[in-house]
Amino acid sequence: MSNKKSGLFISGMLLGSAIGTATGLLIAPRTGKKTRQLVQKSASAIPQLVTDLSTSVKFQTDRFSDSATNSWAEILERLKEAIAAGLEASQKEREILSETETKNSEVSVVIDTEG
Repeated sequence: MSNKKSGLFISGMLLGSAIGTATGLLIAPRTGKKTRQLVQKSASAIPQLVTDLSTSVKFQTDRFSDSATNSWAEILERLKEAIAAGLEASQKEREILSETETKNSEVSVVIDTEG
């Protein structure tokens, strides 16, 4: 769980950095030439930022997929066990009911022959 949170934190931090940089460039009191130079530097860093963000998102997606697959496997296993237990209990109840019906019919036969 903490790895998932740290991955999301890193993704958020990268995205926040990009947004903060863009906002800072637009608001900063610099000359046009200096702002263009800064924009050029930032623009050249964007591909690496996108690559890092993409890698982070892919990593988190893979982890989530693995986690979901494991959860489904556990749920299916528990469901199989529950079904097996239900079938076993049902079979035992049938046996008990069958024995009770047999005893009742024997008692009924004894009562009929005595009457």
